[in-house]
Amino acid sequence: MKSLAATIHNFNAGPSILPQEVFEEASRAILDFNESGLSILEIGHRTPLFEAVMKEAISLTKELMNLDSDHEVLFLHGGASTQFMQVPMNLLNDNEVAAYTETDVWGTKGIKEAKLFGHVEVVASSRDKNFTYLPKGFHVPATVKYLHLTTNNTIYGTQWQDLTPFYKYNVPLVADMSSDFLSRVIDFNKYDLIFAGAQKNAGAAGVNVVVVNKNILGKVDRKIPTMMDYRQHIENGSMLNTPPVFAIYVCMLTLRWLKNKGGVPAIEKLNNAKAKLFYDTLDSLPVFKGTVVKEDRSKMNGVFVMQDPALEKEFMEICKKEGMYGVKGHRSVGGFRVSMYNALPIESLELLTDLMKDFANKKG
Repeated sequence: MKSLAATIHNFNAGPSILPQEVFEEASRAILDFNESGLSILEIGHRTPLFEAVMKEAISLTKELMNLDSDHEVLFLHGGASTQFMQVPMNLLNDNEVAAYTETDVWGTKGIKEAKLFGHVEVVASSRDKNFTYLPKGFHVPATVKYLHLTTNNTIYGTQWQDLTPFYKYNVPLVADMSSDFLSRVIDFNKYDLIFAGAQKNAGAAGVNVVVVNKNILGKVDRKIPTMMDYRQHIENGSMLNTPPVFAIYVCMLTLRWLKNKGGVPAIEKLNNAKAKLFYDTLDSLPVFKGTVVKEDRSKMNGVFVMQDPALEKEFMEICKKEGMYGVKGHRSVGGFRVSMYNALPIESLELLTDLMKDFANKKG
């Protein structure tokens, strides 16, 4: 098999792979942004130079998501984990109930934070089998203030493949889409609030994308600190204070790249092809074993182990030698994790699956 040592193939779960042209453009901007003589790292955030970046980033997000006029786009500090607290602070009174699905670590963290602001009803959980499946056929009371779900599970490798059942509950929907944001065609207008850390599919670490239906805001009794109030961020165009300038710029470049690739429909087709190649290979090789029930497998994060755990160290060493970066599984699962985000070229996955086949043949 051809050696890959001269090339790194980045399967890291996040921060993760970005398009090569984004690296190149961002690198030029660090030295000289738009021929201004200034670096993107030193320009003022309230200057026309950066205002144009923010305007394009918001516009591209709205275009790629086909958002209606009720939905606003924000680029905020704090990462997605801040939203576990900011969502209930803005949406949930202390005497009200929010419904949560507990299908991963992130859902569990969201539940913990929401309980600080109101009541939580866990309507579905897969904790009993270490989050290796997604619950089906659960009930959501019509009286809850909102329903929170995590669309993709980065650590354990599950993903809601069909989101339409959530729409029947007729309650506001809140979705953590951090690890499959803009990876597939979704009716984003069905959601009243979406949040996503940018470092998987939308850009560099340091900024959180929030999409919010402005009609659900302003309905809680509590006083909300200014920096935590979505309405304040909307009014100030995501510049209530100094925003993460460089991270937003990388987001803008990534969104521009995605549009030029044909938008979300085109990237979904590529992501489906990558996932099919990976899982077809995994299922054909008895030396490996997937950890998630097949109908709930993530197209973003493929998680697997060895039938014989004693072989895992050897396979990991081969991956390292052949330039396969970031394939070690999360410590809570073990084994291996292959992240197949938007910017991962299918050629990297072809080389990895060839490596898997070669290893299996030698051990078979």
